[in-house]
Amino acid sequence: MILVSNSLLIILIHQDSCLHTPMYFFISVLSMLDVCYTTTTVPQMLVHILSKKRAISLARCVAQMYTCLLFGITESWLFSIMSVDRYMAICHPLRYKVIMSRWVCLLMVGICAAYGVVGGLCDTFFAMRLPYCGPNEIDHYFCEVPAILKLACADTSLNDLVDFIVGVNVIVVPLSLVVVVYVNIFANIMKIRSAQGRIKAFSTCASHITVVTMFAIPCIIMYMSPGSDPLSNSGKKMALFYNVTTAFLNPVVYSLRNKDVKKAFLKLMGQGRVRF
Repeated sequence: MILVSNSLLIILIHQDSCLHTPMYFFISVLSMLDVCYTTTTVPQMLVHILSKKRAISLARCVAQMYTCLLFGITESWLFSIMSVDRYMAICHPLRYKVIMSRWVCLLMVGICAAYGVVGGLCDTFFAMRLPYCGPNEIDHYFCEVPAILKLACADTSLNDLVDFIVGVNVIVVPLSLVVVVYVNIFANIMKIRSAQGRIKAFSTCASHITVVTMFAIPCIIMYMSPGSDPLSNSGKKMALFYNVTTAFLNPVVYSLRNKDVKKAFLKLMGQGRVRF
C-alpha cells in the first residue's frame, strides 16, 4: 500500500501539467523519499517476521543503517524547505514563481540531500569504527544506530556526542525553522481582511503541518525527550510508526483534501472532463 499510494501520487504529479508547481514538486520528492526509506527497512522486517532465520550480514546491516539515515535526514530538511515554499506562496504570491524557479527548487532538494549524505556518513563512520566482539543480536526491527552501539564492546561516549550533534541538526534546527516560518505565515494570514481568504490560506498549510507533526512527534519522543530510550518497547513502536504508518499516510493527507490531485486522478482514470 505504501508503494502503491506514493507511486500513484508521483505519477499524477508527473503526468498532469496543472501539478507542475514547486509545491507538488516537493511533494513528489517526499513520496520518493518515503518509498526509498520504507524499501530499505520494511521488506527485511517482513522476512524476519515470516522466517525462522532472522539474520542479516554486517555489510547489509551497515548499508541499511546508512540508507535509513540518508533518507531520514533528507526528509527532515525537506520539510523545512516545504515550509519556506508555503511562505513564499502566501506572503509573496506575485514573486512566487520567479523566486521558486525550477533551478532553485532543485538546488534546495540538493542541499537537503547533501545534509543526508554527510549526516548519514558521520553516524555510520563513528558507529563502524568501534569493535564488536560481544553478542550479535540486535534488539530492534532494523539496523538503527542506538541498537548497533549497544553491541559495541568499547566506550561509546564519542558516538553519543556525535548522535546528539546530528540529532540537533536533523530534528531541532529544521523543526525550529518550520516553526519560525509558520509564525510568519500565520501573522501574514491574520492581516487578510476577508474570512474566506484566511480560510483558503490556512487550508494550503494544513496538509504540510499534519505531515510535519506525524514526522516530528515520533522523532522527538524517541531521540530528544528527557530519559528517552529508542530501544524501549515504546521507542521501537515509534520507529515502526514512522517507518510504516507515516510513509503510508503522507500521500493520503496530500490527496484527500486536495482538489487538484483528485482532478488529476480522475483525468488519469479517464473520468475527468477536459475543457477547452
